[in-house]
Amino acid sequence: MPWRRSAETAAIAPYDKGTADTRPVRKLARSLSTMFKASVNHGNDNWTGTLLSPDQFITLRQPILVARSREQWSNNDYVRNYIRKVRQNVIGANGIKLQAKVKKPRGQLDADVNKGIEDAWCEWGKPGNCEVTGRLSLRAVQELCIETAARDGEFIVRKVYGVDAGPMGFALQLIDPQRLSIRYENYGYDRSGNFIRQGIEFNRFGKPIAYHFSSTDEYDSFYYTINGKGFVRVPAEDIIHGFRQEMVGQRRGLPWASTSLFRLHHLTGMEDAAVQNARAGATKMGFFEWDDGMGPDMEEGESIADTIDAEPLSFHELPAGAKFKEWNPTYPSGEFAVFVKQMLRGASAGMGVSYNNLAGDLEGVSYSSIRQGTLDERDHWMELQQWVIEQLMSPVYDAWLRIMLLSGQIKAKGRTVTADKLSDLKTVVWQGRRWTWVDPRADVDAAAAEVRLGSRSISSVIRESGRDPQEVFLEIAEDLKAMAEAGIPDDIIHLFMNGEPPAPPKPEPDEAKAA
Repeated sequence: MPWRRSAETAAIAPYDKGTADTRPVRKLARSLSTMFKASVNHGNDNWTGTLLSPDQFITLRQPILVARSREQWSNNDYVRNYIRKVRQNVIGANGIKLQAKVKKPRGQLDADVNKGIEDAWCEWGKPGNCEVTGRLSLRAVQELCIETAARDGEFIVRKVYGVDAGPMGFALQLIDPQRLSIRYENYGYDRSGNFIRQGIEFNRFGKPIAYHFSSTDEYDSFYYTINGKGFVRVPAEDIIHGFRQEMVGQRRGLPWASTSLFRLHHLTGMEDAAVQNARAGATKMGFFEWDDGMGPDMEEGESIADTIDAEPLSFHELPAGAKFKEWNPTYPSGEFAVFVKQMLRGASAGMGVSYNNLAGDLEGVSYSSIRQGTLDERDHWMELQQWVIEQLMSPVYDAWLRIMLLSGQIKAKGRTVTADKLSDLKTVVWQGRRWTWVDPRADVDAAAAEVRLGSRSISSVIRESGRDPQEVFLEIAEDLKAMAEAGIPDDIIHLFMNGEPPAPPKPEPDEAKAA
């Protein structure tokens, strides 16, 4: 009896291309090609598929992106407007302010200690105290840090102590992030297990240990040289390095407008070309032509185009035999504005701002639509405010508080605040800028209704306006006291505070019966 394959052996037999039915295989291949199309490269597609680690990506791309971001910031109106929007909305005219919330053992706010901390912080924040050059206030330091982070992707601040720090013994030094060389790397571990990546020294768990800045200051105690290049090694506890970490393992920051730079660069080139085209179209010229056999001859090698400048109301002489063919450019035309608007929409999405604010275009915008866009944008600004608080303000305050307490520069009713309760003195709240609406009446009425219902506190309403509730309450109390001392009747004061006169007193029971 001849040998035959069973169903089981046929199922595992080797694939025979000549005899097997390939239709199921082709069908499966077609099905897979329609799934996750981003993983498939087509013939004319230059989309890269190379996988890079965060270290590799930033080492290769960060210097180029920073250079192009700085170039666009110096030449592109939209990038410059974006940086200005970041500064205005994240920091604002008054900066991110400190509100001390230290409490007494029984839970009440310690008004004297809180005032002492806030007064000392305000004094230190003046120009000449908080920054080593003596030119910047604390608000200006905040502005420079957020502008540098938006443009370069990161900011670096060094904490300086002692005599070099100025009159209060503690100050900040702003450092250009490009002094931290992205190419400075040491892949070998030393005896402690430390290694250097992108100018920063880490331990084996990735915690920063020191920062290696390029320097020419040979008198710095941390100065050293490698192959003729000078560096200073600054311990990490003296450095505040702020950047938005978007990848696990990321060690350096990227410009916030990175994805928009390519689009804006080509938009600038198109605008330049459109301007030149429009100028050429607006330039009206005339030409003198000679009859046959008349006029000067064109010399050998001479170019007529080199002798004609396109200037308004200019007249040029053409040599014998030359004819002028009219060229009347009409671009830019109606589609130019549509194209620019579409390009700016994409750029604004990458920056996290609304198109209307980035382009300054409020044409055809309704109140409801711009309100919705503004709400989303303000959430973005508040997120960045919290980032500044965590990356800059909180570390600065912790270092400042220790120095001020040790040097006895915080006073409460004339008495020096001691450092025995340092952890309690760190209880502070940071207040960033808040915004009002063009027609705020509806928002005020809604907030008042929430307070009356008990779903919201008066303090939260005040904080949303960017004020400190304790300051507002003290101002109200001082106003009421001043009005009473000035002899203003209670009925008028009630009218000021409530918007309506007080209700008439209820009649006594005997008077009601008599009536």
